[in-house]
Amino acid sequence: MADDVSPSTSKLSVRGLTRRFGGLIAVNEVNLDLHEGEVHAVIGTNGAGKSTLINMLSGELPASSGTITLEGHDVTQMPQPRRAKAGIGRSYQRTTIFPEFSVLENCRLTAQAQANPRPWAIWQSAKQCKTSNERAHAALARAGLSQLAHAQAGSLSHGAKRQLEVAMCLATEPRVLLLDEPLAGMGAEETERMLGLLQELKNGHAVLLVEHDMDAVFRIADRITVMVNGSVVATGTPDEIRVDPVVRTAYLGEEQHG
Repeated sequence: MADDVSPSTSKLSVRGLTRRFGGLIAVNEVNLDLHEGEVHAVIGTNGAGKSTLINMLSGELPASSGTITLEGHDVTQMPQPRRAKAGIGRSYQRTTIFPEFSVLENCRLTAQAQANPRPWAIWQSAKQCKTSNERAHAALARAGLSQLAHAQAGSLSHGAKRQLEVAMCLATEPRVLLLDEPLAGMGAEETERMLGLLQELKNGHAVLLVEHDMDAVFRIADRITVMVNGSVVATGTPDEIRVDPVVRTAYLGEEQHG
C-alpha cells in the first residue's frame, strides 16, 4: 500500500517502536507519521496494541526500542511531563476531569501546570494568573464550551465531559493531540458534535485518534493505520483501507457482514 502523505508538515515520527513485557511483544516495530492538518486513526481489535502505543507516544510508558521524534527532536527518552511541555497532549479512555470544580477551573489547572512556574508569585491567587486564564478561555472556546465555563464539571453530560477533556488538552497548547477513544459511550448527537470538533482541531494540529467506532473513523480520518497483534498491517487513506485484502481478513472482515 502506498505510503505517500499529504504535503502538510510532519509533527511526530515513529520508527521501529517496540514495547516488550517479558516475553510478550505488545508493540512490534511500529512506524508511524503524524502530520499537521490530518486526523490519523489507529484501529484494531482489543489487544492489538493501540493503548500501549498511545501510552508510549505520550511518554507514560517507555519504549523497549525504536525512536519517537517530535518536530525533528528525539523525545524517546523524555518523560511524560517534558513531552507535554514540548507539545504532545493526550486524552484518556476514562474521564479524568475534576468533577467538583467548574469547567473553567478544570482548564485553568491544566493550563497552569503547563505554564512556566513562577515561584516568586506565591502570594498571587491562581485565578489571577493572566496566562492560565487566557489559555483556559481560548481552549473552552475552541472546544465549544464557553457557555458552560462556570458550570460544575461533574454536572455535564457525558458528551460535554469528553469535550471538556479535549479542552483541557488544548489548554496546554499542544501541537500533537493523542485522543484515546473520545467517542466512547456517546449517543448520535454527541458523536456528531465531537466529529465536528475533531474536524476543526486538525487545523493547526496533528491528531492521532484511537477509536472503535468504525463508521466515525472512516468519516473523519484522513489516514488510517491498522494494527494486529502489536504490528502494523496497513496504513493508507480510508478508501485504501476499505479494499485492502489483508485488512479485510485480519480486522474489517467481521464488519463486512453487517
